[in-house]
Amino acid sequence: MPRCARAQATVPPPMPDPITTTSGLAAMYVSTVTSVPADTPFLPLLTGSFSQPAGGNPTGVMVEAAYRHHAINARYVNCEVSPAGLAEAVRGAWAMGWLGFNCSLPHKVAVLDHLTGLGESARVIGAVNCAVRTDEGFVGENTDGKGFLESLRTVVDPAGLRVVMYGAGGAARACAVELALAGASSVQVVNRDVGRGAELVRLLTERTPVAATLDPWTPRHRVPDADLVLNATSVGLAPDVDAELDLDPDSLPPEAVVADVVFNPTRTRLLRWAEQRGCRTLDGRGMLVNQAVVGVRLWTGVDVDPAVMRAELDRVL
Repeated sequence: MPRCARAQATVPPPMPDPITTTSGLAAMYVSTVTSVPADTPFLPLLTGSFSQPAGGNPTGVMVEAAYRHHAINARYVNCEVSPAGLAEAVRGAWAMGWLGFNCSLPHKVAVLDHLTGLGESARVIGAVNCAVRTDEGFVGENTDGKGFLESLRTVVDPAGLRVVMYGAGGAARACAVELALAGASSVQVVNRDVGRGAELVRLLTERTPVAATLDPWTPRHRVPDADLVLNATSVGLAPDVDAELDLDPDSLPPEAVVADVVFNPTRTRLLRWAEQRGCRTLDGRGMLVNQAVVGVRLWTGVDVDPAVMRAELDRVL
């Protein structure tokens, strides 16, 4: 399977974003899978995930619920893959005819070395969480931010929003880039590691039209005036459910939407604070469900029902 060097000229020219041309590019991906026999009940299509640790990842449970609901003869295999084993895992998935796979920590950047190309969002973000089979090899996409946008749109249109975002890691990069590409007017990054925060601000400024600034994360940080306040860190994720963001809850703007990427529990301490302030809130499960919906669409061409996936996720968590 051909490789592409990370962020070098050997990467093919930019491809259309599969979410802005969903039916076209998703159909192109699916149509290239010529090695998978049709109508073979004893030979399911294969998809899955590579991460370490993998035991806490619930994606497979909700994806397989969608496969059953839509009568898709496919399986999703959650795999524990070490950094040293990533190359072999990708080669194995290719050899076994996998339609694609998700990548979670610690592989979202390292997997770039084992792909034949990148979609637009993945190219800007510099990380991949979803690989899709083509005739030439696996192409990398980033559906994390797309999933967040799909969830956010159930509450508010991202166009024109003034965003304050806590964090500058992988989830933050994905969300910030997608918000910028969706027309947010500004993104203020709040981060303790000033260097990492500045790197994200530079990426947003150079690669997107949004006005991006950095606000150092000081103790008991006062939230600036904003339309959207987003926690893009893992603070509050189970089992650390009592952990709280180091900010002043009384500074949350009552008119703002307050969102959290943490999916377990659904009502984090931040969201409880926001409810007390009269803010509209958005939990992290919508993002998790919708990024999986996008992944299944790219792998199979089927728009699965997110309500089925959300119900299964709520059942197991």
